[in-house]
Amino acid sequence: MLIKHPVLERIADGTVTLAFRRWKRPTVKTGGQLRTAVGILAIDAVTVINVNEITEKEAQKAGYSSCSELLQTLAKNGEGEVYRISFHFAGRDPREVLREQINLTDDELAEVHRKLTQLDLKSQDGSWTMTVLRLIKQHPGLRATELATSADLNPQVLKVKVRKLKEIGLTESIARGGYRLSPRGCEILNRLDST
Repeated sequence: MLIKHPVLERIADGTVTLAFRRWKRPTVKTGGQLRTAVGILAIDAVTVINVNEITEKEAQKAGYSSCSELLQTLAKNGEGEVYRISFHFAGRDPREVLREQINLTDDELAEVHRKLTQLDLKSQDGSWTMTVLRLIKQHPGLRATELATSADLNPQVLKVKVRKLKEIGLTESIARGGYRLSPRGCEILNRLDST
């Protein structure tokens, strides 16, 4: 479910709590979560509705100035049923919080090292985690295609690998493209390289 950034900001401050989409099948489900640029949305309900049921108040809770503006947007979105999605802002992305955690204990460092080892063992490419972390450290801001050339990897394969490192809080994407190590990633790489 794509949401424009100005609407995301209003979701984060609690003024937008609904969305309406025309889908052949829903891309979110009740009880699920959705990662966004501002944090995590908790999906409270996903309901098929008739467009005539949408009220002015609901349109405003979805970030529209009027019901007619919302209906015009839905009319442009092709085929499928209309869904009302209610949600609430559930907080910051846990990966973002994790990236900022530094001054790890020896046990915390050992746990991250175990996770990196597992990623290496599961890979058909062999050990790659430390290589990719070092590469990003040496070339912060490089895009996947440029980094992939340095690592002799397919760019799509590299993107998947970087996402796995992002899941454990070691890397982050830069707004203009490319990657860098998070503060946590820098600490972990430095400590593992010095052992």
